[in-house]
Amino acid sequence: MNHTFKVDNNSEKPKYYVLDMFPYPSGAGLHVGHPLGYIASDIFSRYKRLKGFNVLHPMGYDSFGLPAEQYAIQTGQHPAITTETNINRYREQLDNLGFSYDWSREVRTSDPGYYKWTQWIFMLLFDSWYNLETNKAESIEELIRKFENSGSFGIKAVSDDDAEIFTAEQWKLKSDTDKQTELLKYRLTYLRESTVNWCPALGTVLANDEVKDGYSERGGHPVEQKKMMQWSMRITAYADRLLQGLDNIDWPDPLKEMQRNWIGKSVGALVRFSLNSGAFIEVFTTRVDTLYGTTFLVLAPEHELVEGLTTPDHIEEIQNYIDQTKKKTELDRMADTKTVSGAFTGSYAKHPISGAPVPIWIADYVLAGYGTGAVMAVPSGDQRDWLFATKFGLPIVAISDAQLDLDIQADPTKDGLYINSGIINGLKYKEATSVMIAKLEELGAGKAKVNYRLRDAIFGRQRYWGEPVPVYFKEGLPHLIAMEDLPLVLPEVDKYLPTESGEPPLGRAENWKYKGELDYELSTMPGWAGSSWYWYRYMASQEDRKQDVFAPADAISYWKDVDLYIGGSEHATGHLLYSRFWNKFLKDLGYVVEEEPFKKLINQGMIQGRSNFVYRIIDEDGRGTNTFVSHGLKSQYTTSALHVDVNIVFNEILDLEKFKAFRSEFADAEFILENGKYICGVEVEKMSKSKFNVVSPDDIIERYGADTLRMYEMFLGPLEQSKPWNTNGIEGVFKFLRKFWKLSHDDEFNFNVSDDEPSKAEYKALHKIIRKVEEDIERFSFNTSVSSFMICVNELTDLKCNKRKIIQDLVIVLASYAPHITEELWTLLGNAPGTLSVTPYPVFNPEYLVENEFSYPVSVNGKTRMNLNISLSLSQAEVEEIVLANTDLKKYLDDKTPKKIIFVKGKIINIVV
Repeated sequence: MNHTFKVDNNSEKPKYYVLDMFPYPSGAGLHVGHPLGYIASDIFSRYKRLKGFNVLHPMGYDSFGLPAEQYAIQTGQHPAITTETNINRYREQLDNLGFSYDWSREVRTSDPGYYKWTQWIFMLLFDSWYNLETNKAESIEELIRKFENSGSFGIKAVSDDDAEIFTAEQWKLKSDTDKQTELLKYRLTYLRESTVNWCPALGTVLANDEVKDGYSERGGHPVEQKKMMQWSMRITAYADRLLQGLDNIDWPDPLKEMQRNWIGKSVGALVRFSLNSGAFIEVFTTRVDTLYGTTFLVLAPEHELVEGLTTPDHIEEIQNYIDQTKKKTELDRMADTKTVSGAFTGSYAKHPISGAPVPIWIADYVLAGYGTGAVMAVPSGDQRDWLFATKFGLPIVAISDAQLDLDIQADPTKDGLYINSGIINGLKYKEATSVMIAKLEELGAGKAKVNYRLRDAIFGRQRYWGEPVPVYFKEGLPHLIAMEDLPLVLPEVDKYLPTESGEPPLGRAENWKYKGELDYELSTMPGWAGSSWYWYRYMASQEDRKQDVFAPADAISYWKDVDLYIGGSEHATGHLLYSRFWNKFLKDLGYVVEEEPFKKLINQGMIQGRSNFVYRIIDEDGRGTNTFVSHGLKSQYTTSALHVDVNIVFNEILDLEKFKAFRSEFADAEFILENGKYICGVEVEKMSKSKFNVVSPDDIIERYGADTLRMYEMFLGPLEQSKPWNTNGIEGVFKFLRKFWKLSHDDEFNFNVSDDEPSKAEYKALHKIIRKVEEDIERFSFNTSVSSFMICVNELTDLKCNKRKIIQDLVIVLASYAPHITEELWTLLGNAPGTLSVTPYPVFNPEYLVENEFSYPVSVNGKTRMNLNISLSLSQAEVEEIVLANTDLKKYLDDKTPKKIIFVKGKIINIVV
């Protein structure tokens, strides 16, 4: 290995950090859609090196996760073995594509040397709280000092709602157990009962993005809502900073908007509706001015007060509704805006101002974890509330002038009324809101409040193949293991299934206890843990990693952050949000220097599959025959369309023998052809095995070479857009590379370049591409560069150019796109192997593009007869002399003297005879 792309953590060159979202290594390997972003980042990295930057471009593997574990459950094979096999397969494929990664910095999230530091970050979070006065995370020891000095009075902190108020003396009198219980309400990672997506078949909690329509995305197993003791991360502490930070990063606007919506900042008020028991239901509303219009309350089915509020005659109805809700994920409940359902508890609350009884219902569109888990329903002001009230016969108050003077209008797009703008006693909305909040505060029934849709992140899975949580339990409370005991390594287990008593698989480990006696946490960390800081581990070289730090301070000071990050938009509200959260936390504690981890982010589009179909003839009884009709003739028969392997279809023509071998049932297939060929149908779909439209990069590289694949993927269209794969179109790029090779080779393919000085036309072709590629790469327009390369090579071919000065610079310009062919030509041109990647990018000279002659269309009596190249510096008299002296033109003049010559410089010459 030459370590051509091995990079140092210090250099006089300016730094540039290019990062790909690292892959989960699946057993299927890469298909042609996967490398799209990798190719783009590699082109950019190679280009930046040529432009004089010290470029860090690393790669690794997000190697914990469900697929390897599911395979382990089925086969008994340890997930580490499967993961290693898959990584080796990925590495082979990535190497074949010629990526310029610094492999000396490879990371694997399942490596104990890596996840030691994931556990370390968890421990830092556990030992931290969020101080609202300083607006940053601080050591829990500082909070304890505050409690010891002045109690909890006046402490501005992000905490659980049930955090106690106590004096310093009361704190000192608390037992250690009580103190630790109270501190859990402040820690940035904490243990509490949460409603989760529980998948019994997989035996684990799933994130919202791992669930679709009530089933697990992987395996399609039923998912239900369940309350469990779970680790959570207090990401809500950073909600406002996460919002503000979006204004300072160069990310796609749709992605930033997704994060803004997910965080969901709302300014409003907390309102208390009292109960006969002396307790109260607290709701958050952004329209406190509509309070008089509240005619019922709706609680989330999981709300802690539901059981106590349900009267005996409504128990069965409420329980049935709760059981039904458990089958839906929170995403499903939020997305379903049309279906109205609910159940009445039988209880009433008291309106905080009017004192009127307000019925209490439950409905699944209210979520326990969002706001307070309760909403005040104003059917005259909200469409969903109106639908609910209409369905269940609840009152709809068009708020009277005596209570609230509102501009209430009929909305032709809705059934019912809505509040257009609120006015209390002649006040406008903002003033009315202030008056209403003041009234509530006076009555002790409410206060102003800023709320966020964002909720604390569940941080645990009841699975084996993940990072062990570095926690043990003593007297039922969690405690951190000692730092010197990191990493806490996954123990061996006999099976990768939950125990007979329902504990996670780690409960199967024999004698796995802290200090030989204390129980460890049996859940493992979620899939996003290891990917929430990995760009910092890349900053550490192999030598750096021998130090006992997650990354050396000088390396972090040098690289700072990621300059360019390329990956999919599907990670907008998962990985990217959690990464920003952890980065800000590490910045608060002084371990990193930048507030945001990724300066610029590009979401690459998806390369879609190009599916092919054959058409099976259906007989009179509706059964499929073994006869297949070509696409153009299928309208003459009753047929059913079947997907066919795209790798046995060429230019939509089916290879009949390979089709017979495709599946045993087709061995005796018969075909109705058109013009002697079987033409397949075509449709663009997502690339997947089930549609037989997966194209392996290995097959393309074997047929056309890696450079063809790299350039073709860029040629398909703009990086950010989705586009269909079509192997049929790859021939054009392949022919271009052959034509490029021929510039420096004779007809017998012998290397043949000239040291003669290039012509002006040759320099012009070269410098056009130098400038074009420079501009295109800087704005990430890789597809337009490929087209320009083709034009350039065509121009040089027409000029019969084989000049060393031209070809050598063209090799450098093309090197980022096609590293294999250019490296070979570079050495043939007499340069040292391996030096192409650090050779300076050619300097664009605008003088070569200055036009000093023009190809004038010459017309006689308005009819164009020829084109003449004439210098732009000549006068009209000189141009006329040249034109009239042209022997080819004289035959059109028929020996006549021109009556008039119309000359427009740089445009036309028209002779009138």
